[in-house]
Amino acid sequence: MFLFESIPWYSWVMWSVVLVALIALNEVTRRWKWAGLAFFVALPIVLTIFVWPHTAGAGSSTGTWFHWVKVYSALAGCLGFMLIRYVPRLAKNRWMLMFPAAILAINIGEAVIRDFQVAGLDGMHDGVFMVGGPWNYMNGIAGILNLLTICGWAGIIVSSDKAKDMIWPDMMWFWVIAYDLWNFAYVYNCVGDHSFYAGAALLISCTIPAFFIKKGAWLQHRAHTLALWMMFTMAFPTFVTSSQFAVDSSHNSTALFIVSALSLAANIAVAAYQLYVIVTRHLNPLRDELYTDQPSYREVLEANLPVEPTAVPATPRQEDRLAMV
Repeated sequence: MFLFESIPWYSWVMWSVVLVALIALNEVTRRWKWAGLAFFVALPIVLTIFVWPHTAGAGSSTGTWFHWVKVYSALAGCLGFMLIRYVPRLAKNRWMLMFPAAILAINIGEAVIRDFQVAGLDGMHDGVFMVGGPWNYMNGIAGILNLLTICGWAGIIVSSDKAKDMIWPDMMWFWVIAYDLWNFAYVYNCVGDHSFYAGAALLISCTIPAFFIKKGAWLQHRAHTLALWMMFTMAFPTFVTSSQFAVDSSHNSTALFIVSALSLAANIAVAAYQLYVIVTRHLNPLRDELYTDQPSYREVLEANLPVEPTAVPATPRQEDRLAMV
């Protein structure tokens, strides 16, 4: 194949198993608080003490600073989002609502730094085969644009159903697609032999729920699936490198260039459209939600704000937004 070496049928089966498992575990951990605490607090403590020092040490494919930072930043996101979801006063705190945007920006920034770092590398490094080149710089720029186009965090709410999901109405589908293209390009550029699973399966595992299961909760889905995958791959690094299910990247320079070019083009398009919206509607991206006129925004808001009288009255901001839809 163009992107990868040959993919046997049993690797496709395992890819499907990984995809379904991540979607299922995300559903479990988002619906029940006890499950979130078990997977994102108790399990990482056990793994940090007893497992990862032996499986993710120097020389392993997950023994770099990036993997250690990534797993803990993903877990920090999960726990921070749980605080917003389950502590009502934090869900109304504008400073706390900056946390999801901040942790997302930090995660993107980590990957951008790594892309620029890998641009000068070639051959085996830290247990991963790398082919550095201009594609790393292209995708690094795409990541910066993706980071700069994060918007509307002041409008984050908690869903009114039993799951109490963290809903970000202003995070539009086109931004999510641009993120997916950028992140796949990052994984393909920097840990190419992991990208069949850590790129494609992992990204699809949070995009499917965001589009078809619980709309508006993409960042929560992303944090959960990323944390689950990182914990697994740090405990079993050979799964994506030398197991019978491993699939190697083609390390083809043309494929690397095209993947990063698509990422850059998509993020330039999103940035250009966002600038157009800001200028024509006279909005402040550091304060305002930008896409309140979009049907998908209104759909998400209407589905998650309480519309029946409850013991807890809606805030003035919620009343204004309900009136809008």
